[in-house]
Amino acid sequence: MATVILVRHGRTTANATGMLAGRTPGVLLDEVGRAQATATGERLAVVPLVAVVSSPLERCVETSRFILDRQPASLVMPIEDDLNECDYGDWQGRALGELAKESLWPKVQAHPAGVTFPGGESMAYMQARSVAAIRRLDAAFEAEHGPGAVWVAVSHGDIIKSILADAYGMHLDLFQRINVGPASVSIIRYGANRPDVISTNTDSGDLSWLRAAAPVGDAPVGGGAGHQAVPESRS
Repeated sequence: MATVILVRHGRTTANATGMLAGRTPGVLLDEVGRAQATATGERLAVVPLVAVVSSPLERCVETSRFILDRQPASLVMPIEDDLNECDYGDWQGRALGELAKESLWPKVQAHPAGVTFPGGESMAYMQARSVAAIRRLDAAFEAEHGPGAVWVAVSHGDIIKSILADAYGMHLDLFQRINVGPASVSIIRYGANRPDVISTNTDSGDLSWLRAAAPVGDAPVGGGAGHQAVPESRS
């Protein structure tokens, strides 16, 4: 099975001011976000990636480029529309503090599976399109590069939370229990029997074990021995 590394974009000017950016054009990483994306790129530099796939929005493309800067120049960056941010419709561009007073807000918190944003899309459709895209791309990269392939998908908080919820077997109504911070790394392997969630919302830690970790079909009873870092070669 291939391995997908889900990366949320770094912090943006909208995140810093409490605005729901949605698909608003021109929302870029701020200074903190660029530092976060640089750190994530350095963290992933030890992993031989086969691709970095990005949402079409600028903040994700920016984050992807920080990752690509530490990878071979030949690595491609496809744009995937189905990893785009949720279409928040009339909520887009508004302050979160203002939106918290809307009658729909409690439903977004407690029953997101039943939410359709006014003038936008439903959260159920958001999850369906993003999960389908991840599974389709994962199968394609495995077919092309083999079961040891590792690739990155750079997307948005609610998108990644919904993908993780699906992998965990959680109902979408529970996805608000998952936290996905700016420039964080989450890792999933899709196996024949079930998805294997390796990590969620990490912003530090060695990933060199991904260079040599063999795909596992069955879950280790008792928890297993965990991942071992790959020693750096010395000449």
